[in-house]
Amino acid sequence: MHIVLLTMSFNFSVAIFYRRLLFLFMLPVLIIGLYLCIDIKVILIEWRIVRLGSVEIYIPLIFDSYGLIFSAAVLFISANVLSFANYYMEGEVFIKRFILLVILFVISINFLIYIPHMMGLLLGWDGLGLVSFVLVIYYQNSKSLAAGIITALSNRVGDVILLLSIGWRINQGHWQVLNIWDSAFSVFVVFSVIVAAITKSAQIPFSSWLPAAMAAPTPVRALVHSSTLVTAGVFLLIRFYPFLSSVSGFTESILVIASMTIFIAGIRALVECDMKKIIALSTLRQLGVIMASIGLGMPDLAFFHLITHALFKALLFVCAGTLIHLHHHSQDLRRMGNLANQIPITISCLNIANMALCGLPFLSGFYSKDLIIEMSLFNSTNVVILVLFIIATIITAAYSIRLIITCLLGINVGMGVQYVSDESLDNTWPILILTLGAVVGGCTINWFIFMPISEPILRYRIKLLAFVVTLLGGFIMWGAVLILKRLTYNMKVIHDSRAYIWFIVPMSTQIMMSEPFKIGKINLRVIDQGWVESIGAQGSFKFFEMIFKKYQLWQSSIITGHLRLIIVFLLLIFIICLGSLKLSVTLKLLRWCTTPWQYS
Repeated sequence: MHIVLLTMSFNFSVAIFYRRLLFLFMLPVLIIGLYLCIDIKVILIEWRIVRLGSVEIYIPLIFDSYGLIFSAAVLFISANVLSFANYYMEGEVFIKRFILLVILFVISINFLIYIPHMMGLLLGWDGLGLVSFVLVIYYQNSKSLAAGIITALSNRVGDVILLLSIGWRINQGHWQVLNIWDSAFSVFVVFSVIVAAITKSAQIPFSSWLPAAMAAPTPVRALVHSSTLVTAGVFLLIRFYPFLSSVSGFTESILVIASMTIFIAGIRALVECDMKKIIALSTLRQLGVIMASIGLGMPDLAFFHLITHALFKALLFVCAGTLIHLHHHSQDLRRMGNLANQIPITISCLNIANMALCGLPFLSGFYSKDLIIEMSLFNSTNVVILVLFIIATIITAAYSIRLIITCLLGINVGMGVQYVSDESLDNTWPILILTLGAVVGGCTINWFIFMPISEPILRYRIKLLAFVVTLLGGFIMWGAVLILKRLTYNMKVIHDSRAYIWFIVPMSTQIMMSEPFKIGKINLRVIDQGWVESIGAQGSFKFFEMIFKKYQLWQSSIITGHLRLIIVFLLLIFIICLGSLKLSVTLKLLRWCTTPWQYS
């Protein structure tokens, strides 16, 4: 018993060590990023790693304000997630393995940030996909394996397309990200970057893997959905934006894809009962907002909302993970309720995260989200896109209010007797630190970093539109969802369309794979197990097997075999001698017959 406790304390000390190390790295990265942002500077370093005669191999490194601030946010959230993992995964035997996988995640996203080269970018890109697959199947059951396969295959589409872009850029003589110029393959390169970004960020039609990836442990989801895996595609678009915006059709395609994702993910979140999937769908919707701001030509605001979203979404996942842990890993909202008096710190921070998600004033989400909506109203934006933005704001308030009412005012219909509290420091400290970021992070970033951005001058009615819609949506849409649920309960098509994200889940899994599976089965029977085997390995094996079996009959007995050979040899000699005798006699007869008669 004492040995087990010592082992657990040693493993937990590893988590504490990496948490302090990440905090230690975060501070200088943040300070350098703020300095470069104030002075508007970019530092480029070429590190020569190999020199073979006249051949030199360099690794370029970039230190700019975007990359350093994003890296500081990743390190900050990762440190808090490691602290929360001590609490959530208490008693886990392989906690050291889990922590090392989280560190690999952080290393992979930093490869993506600091190396502006297609090869280094691909290294970090594939590292994120591989580590995410390992973490999704961490619990090693059939459900986790199915979710991991969907996640890996969906992301692999973007990986392959990004690999093709390296071939399409070979005519430029380099793979630098910052020095791309227009060429005959520019359209293909833009297409590959868009496909890679929407697969990694789970945009339409690759949205099915994000809710399925909830099979991973909750600390992983807090890191993945806030600042690493799903934001890698957005950061790729921001990094490539100067080149991508020069090609016609880029902004329109991104805007259409993002608007569809915003609407569909919001509708799906209204009827979901799994807490982790609700937060995952809210992540999907927020990613759509970030993508839409890039499509509207506002990459600075997209990056601003990317950072603020990372802060309050990590807090939301940590609070949700606390509730799931206290309810014996039950994720059903219908089994939770009446928690305000039992865990006041967690519920208060959960409400702050939800309000920041809705964009209520003066929280982190307000400064970026409200500015994006105001800029879309100020610029010449399509009316359909504006309507989708307003509807998405209403829906966000609706499912956020639903989550709050369920945890605060709902009746606890779970286990009859259960003890819940938030007294663990490994749980409360990350929640309080992330709450501080969710409260003051948006205004700090707005004042220190994005101050040069001029805010649009709008009428007060339009200026208050986002705030009024958020308030009304929380009350009006909640009643509308209840009525819609009662009206469509017996309407199977409408019910299934909401349950399966408008049939994206079956279309991207069962429907898409049914015909290839049939073709593969026919191919297996006809080709692989048919004529290929007959003329290939199996056919050759059977042919030589037949020959060797017949040859083995001569090797069954050594004595009888030798006697048979002697008899056969004697018979051959006899036949040859007899034949030669007959031949000589025949020749003599022929000679005698042909010789003329001589008379004496």
